Amino acid sequence: MSDQKYGFTTTVLHNDRRKSIEQGSLHKPVHTSVAFGYGDARQLASVFQGKEPGFRYGRQGNPTVGALEDKITKMEDGVGTLCFATGMGAIGALFQALLKAGDHIVSSSFLFGNTNSLWQTVAGQGVAVDFVDATDVAHVEAALKPDTRMVFVETIANPRTQVADLARIGQLCRERGILYVVDNTMTTPYLFRPKSVGAGLVVNSLTKSIGGHGNALGGALTDTGLFDWSAYPNIAQNFRKQPAANQGLAQLRAKALRDFGAALGPEAAHHIAVGAETLALRMERTSANALALAQMLESDDRVSAVHYPGLASHPQHGITRELFRAGGSLLSFELKENIDPFDYLNRLKLAIPASNLGDTRTLVIPVAHTIFFEMGPERRASMGIAESLIRVSVGIEDTEDLLEDFRAALSA
Repeated sequence: MSDQKYGFTTTVLHNDRRKSIEQGSLHKPVHTSVAFGYGDARQLASVFQGKEPGFRYGRQGNPTVGALEDKITKMEDGVGTLCFATGMGAIGALFQALLKAGDHIVSSSFLFGNTNSLWQTVAGQGVAVDFVDATDVAHVEAALKPDTRMVFVETIANPRTQVADLARIGQLCRERGILYVVDNTMTTPYLFRPKSVGAGLVVNSLTKSIGGHGNALGGALTDTGLFDWSAYPNIAQNFRKQPAANQGLAQLRAKALRDFGAALGPEAAHHIAVGAETLALRMERTSANALALAQMLESDDRVSAVHYPGLASHPQHGITRELFRAGGSLLSFELKENIDPFDYLNRLKLAIPASNLGDTRTLVIPVAHTIFFEMGPERRASMGIAESLIRVSVGIEDTEDLLEDFRAALSA
């Protein structure tokens, strides 16, 4: 395959073949070996020292995982990617490899529940975390301190769909020399590339829409090439020997994969890589379905609120239209007080009560009673999460079938 510039899906489909594949396979085969031999001991040493590419040990990557990393790098227009066992493993790597006691993080307060829990753990281990309303850059700026090492936001927050002030936060971080980390899971690289707003690192939960079929866990960190690692104070001296552009990923690979062991297995990497081939097609369908469902729910007087960035009524609809191809597959809504949310969910015939996101099937969950139950009512209230909130991960079902399912459950 030549270096010609191709479209998103063509690039993802054919990226494996940019390098030779054993026996002419169309997919990178599943390499289950955890060790890799070299005919020349000097070459083995050179690979370990980072002087030439190669595989050292399965915990730090293997050919199947490496092929997926190349694919994600192309998706995000980055310079390199590391894959992890889960999306939370990728976020945990930020703390494990890049932060020290005494450092400070500014994070959006509108977060995936497990990310919120992780930052609470981090705060108990010597890294200060300030949670702010990241829909306005002014809140981020007001929270910055001399020892702020990182600003962390999600593109579209799960589950209330707040959209961060992405471009202006990126400009602020560039001006202050702060590492800007954007979790792109809910938009995916097809709907949005965080590099376009100055992100230095991009997080993707590969479990969700990129894998897309609910059959493999995985996460990724992509270096966009925009951040100056030579100015980052927490890079260990042994990684300073590498070119500045390589220092961040080199330290992440060593400290988060080699030392901490959050490695993605080759079988999961294969599932995710195959799923990723249809990402654009699925995101177009799920985004269209989500918009249609959100519009239907918003027009029904038995629904008290609908949260979807593709709706004109959404507070960050302008940012959504400016930056994203579409509003994504995530929405949430609240029923009027006289409708029991559990009874409503039990009346649905197609939508499945389940906790995943980005599946081909539509999944629903009562948020306050499940994934956000642990944080308590006060914290939920501060995040705008009503006790009746229902989260919907919209799938690829036929649109009219999906709308009728949610409509009929309201009518019962």
